[in-house]
Amino acid sequence: MSAGLQRKIIMKKVTVPEVLAMKGDGRKIAVLTAYDFTMARILDMAGVPVILVGDSAGMVSGGYETTLPVTMEEMLYHTRAVSRGVERALVIGDMPFASYQVSTEHARGNAARFVKEGYAAAIKLEGGKRSFDAIKAIVDMDIPVMGHIGLTPQSVHRFGGYRVQGRPEERASEILEDARAVQEAGAFAMVLEGIPASLAAEITAAVRIPTIGIGAGPHCDGQVLVVNDMLGLTTGMKRPRFVKEYSDLKRTITRAVKKYIKEVEEKVFPDEDHSY
Repeated sequence: MSAGLQRKIIMKKVTVPEVLAMKGDGRKIAVLTAYDFTMARILDMAGVPVILVGDSAGMVSGGYETTLPVTMEEMLYHTRAVSRGVERALVIGDMPFASYQVSTEHARGNAARFVKEGYAAAIKLEGGKRSFDAIKAIVDMDIPVMGHIGLTPQSVHRFGGYRVQGRPEERASEILEDARAVQEAGAFAMVLEGIPASLAAEITAAVRIPTIGIGAGPHCDGQVLVVNDMLGLTTGMKRPRFVKEYSDLKRTITRAVKKYIKEVEEKVFPDEDHSY
């Protein structure tokens, strides 16, 4: 096999049908967020099959306290940047607050912008039964939708903070109904956030579409983390219990910056090797 053909096979684009098939095949789905071209390129080359351009960009890149202030224009900017850095991964754009709740027509128009202007292959939006009409309307446009239930960050004020959902049993039943509604509306997958592992296991067994957990235990069909959290880059925020740090890039970057400052101040850099 030629090197060119081998690379083409390796870089085969991940599609929505493939993500759906992964559940049936028992293959776990690794998802990470990305917000810019450089990180997206690194994640794609590392083999991440799905990249979510989360509205968490508002907190990670914009410094907002919640995701609520994030605008469509901001999300389109981040989604375009990520899409340009990706050859293989499925890119999903995250619809920000008030971009799909106002009306189904508003939702359809904004979803279309993610595809036309952000080059996304799919979109994600929050809510179960209450978002049924929006999900169905977008799916009817042939735009794949990923749902998001449980702890939905855009509902932070209603929840009174970022609290685990699905307790007591009555609330767990409501979230299970949300999962069924998301599936019935036509979504191809759903995020389960901040719910007990036992409830996530029940939902995963009850639905045909993949479940992607974040703070939902090990029984989901896949997992998603904010890339800055898992790389140890997050500053000024308490790390959630469900986050595992796979690196400490904050310390690595800090050491490099301190060394650079020292060399500039001591006239070590630039030297002859770094001059024309």
